[in-house]
Amino acid sequence: MRFLIVGLGSMGKRRIRNLQYLKAGEIIAYDPRDDRCQEAKERYGIMTFPGFDEAMAADPDVMIISTPPDLHMPYARIAAMNGKHFFTEASVVDNEMDEVITLCSGKDIVGVPSCTMRFNSSVRVIRDLVCSGSVGSILAFTHHFGQYLPDWHPWEDYRSFYVAKRETGACREIVPFELVWLTWILGDVEKISCFKEKLSTLDLDIDDVYQVLLRFKHGALGSLLVDVISRVAYRSARFISETAVIEWVSSEKRVRVFQLEKGWWDEYHEPEAIEEKGYVATENPYIEEMKCFVQAIRDGGEYPYSFSEDKKILGLLYAAERSSADQVHVDTV
Repeated sequence: MRFLIVGLGSMGKRRIRNLQYLKAGEIIAYDPRDDRCQEAKERYGIMTFPGFDEAMAADPDVMIISTPPDLHMPYARIAAMNGKHFFTEASVVDNEMDEVITLCSGKDIVGVPSCTMRFNSSVRVIRDLVCSGSVGSILAFTHHFGQYLPDWHPWEDYRSFYVAKRETGACREIVPFELVWLTWILGDVEKISCFKEKLSTLDLDIDDVYQVLLRFKHGALGSLLVDVISRVAYRSARFISETAVIEWVSSEKRVRVFQLEKGWWDEYHEPEAIEEKGYVATENPYIEEMKCFVQAIRDGGEYPYSFSEDKKILGLLYAAERSSADQVHVDTV
């Protein structure tokens, strides 16, 4: 197969590495920036195009859409209309998503959105523990994602890429990114509430802290804190039942589980990491995600996420933001 990478920023380069690691097929790429095209040519030995029409004229079988989030659906729409398989990175806006879903319906193409954290080995351990019932029914949880925004892409000014825009802001993007796997473990959300604000001195107009409260349909209560001001990178979670506690600190690359009937902590360690200089997250889940996508194209394998689900997750983000805007909270002063 011939894969067209649309966008050669951080994620576009990562997808090239993923596909090359998998030996998935020929890779070509498009980006309007000459410096990015030249870098990809030199670093990965691939053919690049400065124009999208030129890239499409090369007749790719698959499009990997690694543009800023507000451009995902326009390119997905083009892919669907031209009968191309396609994959988009994590979304934060759902403009044109309904049309893309309709265009894909009934066509023999695989068109899916990213759900990277569902391929994280620790997340899969947590889900297996919860779904097996071995830890009892989860009643409470807390999760924190935090990383100082200038550290996201230390090689470029944080004000120069999409995370600095209000519509596609960094915190706003991460909230659904984390909800994709939290709902995979805990099920549908019944109620949601949120505080969000710009609290730091970062030189940009986005909310840099989201504090989200969630009630799940099966009864679990919990909180999701997302910030882009923490000088130490965090992704840490705790899930609590009446008989067990599950703890995960991503940087430790392990899940710890305490079960009352055992009386001690079990540990589940992640496999050896494939790392890339300058990236906090390892390559492993991204490679597994691409592998699953490619298998879905080649042999009809199941991909664990759809645009319909993605639209539902984005709906949770928008509901949380409405809660914050409407100030539906009890004033105690």
